[in-house]
Amino acid sequence: MLYLFSKNDIKTFSKKITAEDIASFDSGIVHPVYSTFALARDAEWSGRLFVLEMKEEHEEGIGTFLHIHHKSPALVGTEIQIVSSFEEVTAKGEVITSFKVFANQRLLAEGQQGQRILPKEKIKQLFSSL
Repeated sequence: MLYLFSKNDIKTFSKKITAEDIASFDSGIVHPVYSTFALARDAEWSGRLFVLEMKEEHEEGIGTFLHIHHKSPALVGTEIQIVSSFEEVTAKGEVITSFKVFANQRLLAEGQQGQRILPKEKIKQLFSSL
């Protein structure tokens, strides 16, 4: 694993909320707003932006935890920004980042997530033992 970042280094990405991001299940649409589960996917991606630059060719990231405090809704068509901050690499090799999600200056969500960088072969072995 390459280690390139310092505490509080930032990665930011933007996206527009689409119909695929709204809260819906097999029973139908719950609310026509940015769902917590879509937010979770995007929060994981924000941490993966660091992992992509840290991992070596024979390695891959795997999620270890995700904490989300969803504070405010966002409608379809809203442009959001996700700002991820590098926190640390733990002794176990876990990459910890925190994130904040904004629509303009309004805070939609915040939280923390972790990903461990492991050799691809180790991940393959873990999955085959399930």
